[in-house]
Amino acid sequence: MDLSQLDFAAVFLAGMSSFMLGGIWYSPWLFQRAWLEGCGLTELDLKATDPKWVFGGGFVLSLFIAFGLSLFLGPNPHLGVAVGVGFAIGVCWISSALGMSYIYEQRPLKLFLINSGYHILQFTLMGLILGLWP
Repeated sequence: MDLSQLDFAAVFLAGMSSFMLGGIWYSPWLFQRAWLEGCGLTELDLKATDPKWVFGGGFVLSLFIAFGLSLFLGPNPHLGVAVGVGFAIGVCWISSALGMSYIYEQRPLKLFLINSGYHILQFTLMGLILGLWP
């Protein structure tokens, strides 16, 4: 795909959606407590990190992921294909890779389900946005 065909507004919105989903997914309203427990972290550990680095880095990486998915899907992907590809990437590539690491690292199943669920939804949502964009 020629980069001139890339819709940077769609990429930005897809990246923003991923970033916002993470904010909700890992919030106290959903999985923060279970995620912290699975990682062996406390709320004090979170407060000790530099939020500019964590959130700034997370946002840039979300944009980079959306950019890559947009390149993979090509210009004007069909909605069903874009959503299906996003879902398949989340399940087959991301979750499987996380699963292999989690098995070897002996990390909790609950942590795998939380992180894997986020990435499946993240890629599916980005595929939805890129597929809906005119």
